[in-house]
Amino acid sequence: MKLKTFRRGVHPFGGKDYSQNCPIQPIEPEAEMVFPMSQNLGAPSKPVVAKGDRVLKGQLIAEAGGFIGAPIFSSVSGTVKAIEKRLVINGSKVDSIVIENDGLDEAVEGFGAERELDSLSKEEIVDSIRNAGIVGLGGAGFPTVVKLTPKNADDIDYLIINGAECEPYLTSDYRLMLEKPEELILGIKAILKLLPNAKAIIGIEANKPEAIKTMTELARIDDRIDVCALKTKYPQGGERQLIYAVTKRKINSKMLPADKGCVVDNIGTVYAIYEAVYKNMPLIHNILTVTGEGVNTPGNFDVPLGVSHSYLLEKAGGAKEGVLKFISGGPMMGFAMGSLDVPVVKTSSSILAYLHDEVADSPETPCIHCGRCARACPEFLVPQLMGKAMKNQDVEEFSRLGGMECIECGSCAFVCPAKIPLTQMFKLGKIKIREMNAKK
Repeated sequence: MKLKTFRRGVHPFGGKDYSQNCPIQPIEPEAEMVFPMSQNLGAPSKPVVAKGDRVLKGQLIAEAGGFIGAPIFSSVSGTVKAIEKRLVINGSKVDSIVIENDGLDEAVEGFGAERELDSLSKEEIVDSIRNAGIVGLGGAGFPTVVKLTPKNADDIDYLIINGAECEPYLTSDYRLMLEKPEELILGIKAILKLLPNAKAIIGIEANKPEAIKTMTELARIDDRIDVCALKTKYPQGGERQLIYAVTKRKINSKMLPADKGCVVDNIGTVYAIYEAVYKNMPLIHNILTVTGEGVNTPGNFDVPLGVSHSYLLEKAGGAKEGVLKFISGGPMMGFAMGSLDVPVVKTSSSILAYLHDEVADSPETPCIHCGRCARACPEFLVPQLMGKAMKNQDVEEFSRLGGMECIECGSCAFVCPAKIPLTQMFKLGKIKIREMNAKK
């Protein structure tokens, strides 16, 4: 079997062995649940409840703040304790709804009611996805209903399902493919009903042979669904890299995948779509991996949105003594966490614990012009020159060098022998460019 892939990229330590053989385990809600209003790309959500209100599991507690937005639902029944600023993963404080869990687990009427796809129109499927508050669970948090209703729906010929899970250590999507494959196929069928001329391709890296086998066997029952085995390489799951690997089509920062006839969703998002369309369930939980050398019992967990990372880690078996760093997400694109007392949100994917901090142990030294960053960059940029421009605070030169094409994958920083924080510099450069364009 010839594996498909993109050009360049890197091969970091996988770390999958810690948790890939651990079945998904449920985590019970905690006494106090926190729901930040900023859980998606775009406008923050707006509370529709007030302090003192009693809410039910699956009840709408915040409506979408705009077209690029998504509603938020309670994962427990209980009483609204406060609406106040609370700390989130990136270290900022945002408006949040705090609910005191009453432990009764009372759900809204119709929650979990089964429905048949054939009985639903396209409009009803779209409404189900929109009203469930589903966003991209691969990290970006883009509202899914916007992605699945492009203006050129009839011109979409590829629905690409991202099962690559190329970030080291993370295994939650892998476990979903092993444990919920039938549900994933049903979720894909629901999306295909919205894209009449599309063929679905499930892209899975070769380091997940059991997932490839399982999904391939199920895909055979529908000639519009197929599986594509991908070379194990980072960032194989990046949207642009995945599209190129599967279709050989290229996109850039000024384009949407739909401009090239593609729609991309990840495995977790597909499962959320299945629950919304077939089970009448909003997005109130997510599958997270708790892993790393600093975790006592690595595993994969079904986590209600709103619990704190500290609570999740405790329920998952706790951390070993001497942990130096916790990361939310994978080691390549995740956030180093200053505190674990922050809530799990829609885009949360993991808690990764390190007993060693390579970044802190490897101080930055001058660039030696080795060119490794350029050979690794999947966007064919020259990070060495981009980094020099940012050190000189020359944002215009950074832009001229193609700074906005950076996908912030971290490949350049990973291979840099001088340990220059290139990715962080480029993130700042892109922010400054957006600010300049906004002023213009």
